Amino acid sequence: MSPAEPLQPGSSSLRTQGYWWHRARADLLGVVMRPHLGTPRRTLDVGSADAPSVGWMRGEQQHVSLDLLPEGLVPGQGVCGSATELPFGDETFDVVSAFDVVEHCADDGRAVAELARVLAPGGRMLLSVPAYQWAWSDHDVQAGHHRRYTRPELVRLVEGGGMQVVRATYAFSGVFPLFVAERLKRRLAPPPPGDTRLPQVSGRADRVLMGLCRADARVLRRRDLPYGSSVLLVAVKPGRSDRA
Repeated sequence: MSPAEPLQPGSSSLRTQGYWWHRARADLLGVVMRPHLGTPRRTLDVGSADAPSVGWMRGEQQHVSLDLLPEGLVPGQGVCGSATELPFGDETFDVVSAFDVVEHCADDGRAVAELARVLAPGGRMLLSVPAYQWAWSDHDVQAGHHRRYTRPELVRLVEGGGMQVVRATYAFSGVFPLFVAERLKRRLAPPPPGDTRLPQVSGRADRVLMGLCRADARVLRRRDLPYGSSVLLVAVKPGRSDRA
């Protein structure tokens, strides 16, 4: 399913600072991805409108941020560009990340191929995407998504780009029943056209949601989760590199 143009472009994290989902995602990404960072010399984060989600990725290495919109970059830092036409040479980076990015690309295979192209041999690709096409709603249209994924679908996409998948798991399992209920509510009572607000939660609900996500994080340190509203994936580019 292809969406209309997003009603309000750019990540919702730019408009809603500190929202529980963005904080929880940062924690879950760190738990799953940090063990695969290694000691890179250069890292690239594509879709840096969600820069607060990758604080765990920062280190001594040279770190480059890229986003399609300048609003997603710190003034004077980062590069404006597209995930399907990365403005970097082949084998430039030891780690590339694209969190909730490839679903925005009409040609997601091209996006994955570009991420792989700029990776050095032995480099790691870190991805996250929204899960399950059956969960498609007006939220996806407003966000400019082209599709949602199952874990096997994302694995096939990345392997088709010549990468070797080393971990792929669902996330946000603890809050999944609430996610399903929210999507059902949107089907039965769609919000007014143009309403791009995230579902508001009370302070108490925020604490409950974050607690459920912390339980996810504890499980993810040991094993994968069988379902959830996001898919997280780590892949390695075949070959060896002495840079990471």
